[in-house]
Amino acid sequence: MNTDLRRGQPRALLGFHEAVAIIVGIVIGAGIFKSPALVAGMTGTPAWMFGAWVLGGLVSLIGALCYAELATTYPHAGGDYHFLHRAYGRGVSFIFAWARFSVITTGSIALLAFVFGDYVSEIVPIGPRGPAIYAAAAVTILTWVNLRGIKTSAGAQTMFTALEVGGLLLIVAAGLSLIGSPTTEAPAPTAASGSAPSLRGFGMAMVFVLLTYGGWNEAVYISAELKDRRRNMVRALVVSIVAITALYLLVNWAYWRGLGLGGMAKSDAIAADLLRVTFGATSGALIAMMVAVAALTSINATMIVGARTNFAVGRDWPVLGRIGEWDETRGTPAAAFLLQGAAALLLVAIGAVAGGGFRSMVEFTAPVFWLFFMLAGLSLFILRRRDPNVERPFTVPLYPVLPVIFVAVCAYMLWSSLSYVYSQELGGLNAAWIGVAVLLVGGLLLLLVRGSPPGSPEVETTPSVGAEA
Repeated sequence: MNTDLRRGQPRALLGFHEAVAIIVGIVIGAGIFKSPALVAGMTGTPAWMFGAWVLGGLVSLIGALCYAELATTYPHAGGDYHFLHRAYGRGVSFIFAWARFSVITTGSIALLAFVFGDYVSEIVPIGPRGPAIYAAAAVTILTWVNLRGIKTSAGAQTMFTALEVGGLLLIVAAGLSLIGSPTTEAPAPTAASGSAPSLRGFGMAMVFVLLTYGGWNEAVYISAELKDRRRNMVRALVVSIVAITALYLLVNWAYWRGLGLGGMAKSDAIAADLLRVTFGATSGALIAMMVAVAALTSINATMIVGARTNFAVGRDWPVLGRIGEWDETRGTPAAAFLLQGAAALLLVAIGAVAGGGFRSMVEFTAPVFWLFFMLAGLSLFILRRRDPNVERPFTVPLYPVLPVIFVAVCAYMLWSSLSYVYSQELGGLNAAWIGVAVLLVGGLLLLLVRGSPPGSPEVETTPSVGAEA
């Protein structure tokens, strides 16, 4: 055995509060500044609008309970990758890791970096290439922060998350300041005032709601580094989702109180419109700063969890063993971070040239994400049957009802994203081929590395990594 590939193991260095900061930071992104307007238009009444956000929180909580069982039973730095590996084998997990590396994680980092660049350019413009320069700077600096170690990156994440939540509470405060003031309540454009939305309209609203809640599952990538993981993983997931749901409801209440449902539905910049009502025309820079901080928060959290998939792949595939090394002194997979940062910078460069086409390309791979998310949910059933005697520190309540609901939601989101992508074109080609191309490239890479022997069982059973025998 090549012992160099086994150097260093993840250790439990993260506390409960740091885990919450990472989860909240991943979930709350720029979406909360845009999705509420779309949801308001598709639901048509305040009751249905708020109901959609409550339902989104409930579905996320159900999913979190499913993931809590997987993460506490099979704690591992590979997260979803490890669950898929155990349930379906090396091939499926490798293609997932490829999709995550090529689009799901690095694509998200690059898109968020451009969001950061776009909004910082509004505050400090530096020319037509400003957004791309700011985006590259954000990726470079945050990669450096993460290379310094998990305590440094987690500390930065806690600070970013506090600033991000503070910005959303400012929006809530703006809504509170308008109590007692008249609100113009125009009907939303896609539903009759006071009537329930159509099933299709509410379903589309839920697509945007669940996208805004997306990312809580990334907590499983720090399961091997979480102190008292059997208790803190469940607590961190549940507390984070409850807090996010409460914050989303408060923010949507503030939008509704200040703009009315019709005003929300017609708004292209809903947070800016609300703060303009409260603070006047000078609020533009404030909104730009809030969105920029939200983007930075999500980038850093995505980097933390994203590199750990690459690390897990390096441990399972010796031919990729270089990225499977772990710096125990700093508590970080340094080579995996460098690879992730380089890939994200490459996508930023492509985005600078392709513009909106790049953003569409990344968005059109959503079906790939929902496919593997659904497979991860199904792995709960497979692993319960396959490993009936493995100790499960936490089990999903009301099994199998809650896992069935979660898998059904994932299947619906997969169908909805496929329907949307199939109706779009990019460069004259049907956009559905983009996701297919990602999976095909992953399959070709799998053929190239399949001759490599599987990772040593020693890695699979190392307690600090957290896998079970």
